[in-house]
Amino acid sequence: MKKNVRSRRRALRQALRSKKTVTVIYLVLRALVIATLVLQFLNGNFENVFLCGLTLVLFTLPTVIERRIKIDLPDTLEIIILLFIFAAEILGEIQAYYTIFKGWDTMLHTLNGFLCAAIGFSLVDLLNRNERFSLSLSPAFMSIVAFCFSMTIGVLWEFFECGMDQLLLLDMQKDAVVHEISSVMLDPAGRNTPTVIRGITDVIVVANGEEISLGLGGYLDIGLLDTMKDLFVNFIGAAVFSWIGYFYVKSRGQGRFASRFIPKVLDKNKE
Repeated sequence: MKKNVRSRRRALRQALRSKKTVTVIYLVLRALVIATLVLQFLNGNFENVFLCGLTLVLFTLPTVIERRIKIDLPDTLEIIILLFIFAAEILGEIQAYYTIFKGWDTMLHTLNGFLCAAIGFSLVDLLNRNERFSLSLSPAFMSIVAFCFSMTIGVLWEFFECGMDQLLLLDMQKDAVVHEISSVMLDPAGRNTPTVIRGITDVIVVANGEEISLGLGGYLDIGLLDTMKDLFVNFIGAAVFSWIGYFYVKSRGQGRFASRFIPKVLDKNKE
């Protein structure tokens, strides 16, 4: 009896410590966002003010989800979500980390694939454990669903980026400079034969009768390579967690690493 009481006290202390860490990180990030919001407002950059406001709203999503669905998000997952939002909106957009650090966007898309696979896996796992649903899904099927969920989110995001680029000219699909192109549209005979141009060092654009040299050192690719790269790293992140999730189910929830990313249903008796 005494051992059970001691173990419960230890578990409670660990929970309080971990939640304390989440709270501290949340408050620090929130303070940084508010400070950024004030600075952007004083500078008259109201678009960034909107981004800061959106970030503050997104910060509340983990708590809202926990209360509405009555689940417990692992602290590791919650912390990564908060850091991901801050890194994408504040550092990436406002502080221009997307252009300053070439691998910033790649890192976030890889992490996004990993997190979305974890979320997709969690949704299936929660249904699998819910008594109201007569589901008994195999580990392989759960991993496939998680992978497909993550890739679907990645594709939808690329649709959004393309739409914003076409409608608002935001260049969310970052361009790349290439030194050779191959296109059937350059075929002099007008047939379906690709014509290759290599060693491109400059591109001249004619706008309103004026020739403008872009001076980029090559041909300007309009976002295609960026989209394919984003989907590929999303694929990697999704595949990694789907593989981890597979062994998590096979071990009947004993995996320590995977359990850090998979929410648990709250015990009704403890509410």
